[in-house]
Amino acid sequence: MVVAVDAMGGDNAPEVEVEGAVAAARRWGIPIVLVGDQSRLEGILSWHDTTGLDIAVRHAGEIVGMHDSPSDAVRKKKDSSIRVGFDLLRRGDVHAVVSAGNSGATMALGMFLLKRIPGIDRPAIATILPNKKSQTVVLDGGANVDCKPFHLAQFGTMGAVYAKFMLGKDHPRVGVLSNGEEESKGNELAREAHKLLKQSRLNYIGFVEGRDIFAGDVDVVVCDGFVGNVVLKVSEGLSEAIGDMLSAEIKRRFFAKLGFLLARPAFRAFKKKVDYAEYGGAPLLGIQGTGMICHGGSNARAIMNAIHMARESVSQRINDRLIAQLGLEASETCEGIIENGAC
Repeated sequence: MVVAVDAMGGDNAPEVEVEGAVAAARRWGIPIVLVGDQSRLEGILSWHDTTGLDIAVRHAGEIVGMHDSPSDAVRKKKDSSIRVGFDLLRRGDVHAVVSAGNSGATMALGMFLLKRIPGIDRPAIATILPNKKSQTVVLDGGANVDCKPFHLAQFGTMGAVYAKFMLGKDHPRVGVLSNGEEESKGNELAREAHKLLKQSRLNYIGFVEGRDIFAGDVDVVVCDGFVGNVVLKVSEGLSEAIGDMLSAEIKRRFFAKLGFLLARPAFRAFKKKVDYAEYGGAPLLGIQGTGMICHGGSNARAIMNAIHMARESVSQRINDRLIAQLGLEASETCEGIIENGAC
């Protein structure tokens, strides 16, 4: 099972992509194709011991920058590393693509080259966040800032399938993010999505609040991409701020330093749980192929784990299971969850 890595995407490319790919190939034996400037990638690969590792390089002469528009990535940069990666996937030369580059361009190229899964209007970025008990899937994480109610219902279906087969949730609890649990709360988008999801076959539990994401009492939280991206960035900023404030307080007090030495294993475990690098990337659900979108500032560990997540998504046949779930819902309801009111 081969994974293509957009080696030129991200703030720290291509060094961290190469390092992460080498680590994934060594740890799990995953065959990898690094896509990008061939001479540069081969030079960086020479810094590492790749003996016995199945790592190839596929040349791509262009790079999609973080400030490039998705439309330009599709129309103008036809030899970009991310486009070549998806071309390899479309032709069947690889089984998944990982990129820490421009997320909008990654989504646009994934849709353009691979097309959407039938029954899905808008692919979504599924962000995995830690909670007090395990993990919560939040989607959309930023791909669709303007949504209609049936888009959120589709997100619920995609998130439930992913939570069940990738996170081991037998009956994933799905909720709509709102400003209160009462049915009278929420904006028009949330209330209309709530009506649709109540009629679905999902284990829908109603409105949930922001604090519920981390409480562990809901497995899938759906919202539009504007709100979802704010949730993601606030969560990242809060975990970093807590770490920095704790570190400052520990350094300031002698007895706190002694306490830290005793509690060091607990602090390490906490840091690992909230570190985005442990989750690797966010799957782009809804396209006919496996794409993993990483944080732009990903380090090598994040890339390594994203490659592993991509392989596991393919192994668990997430797309096949999603298609089956959509077909089951289509056969039982014509209430707009799949095709905006038309079956």
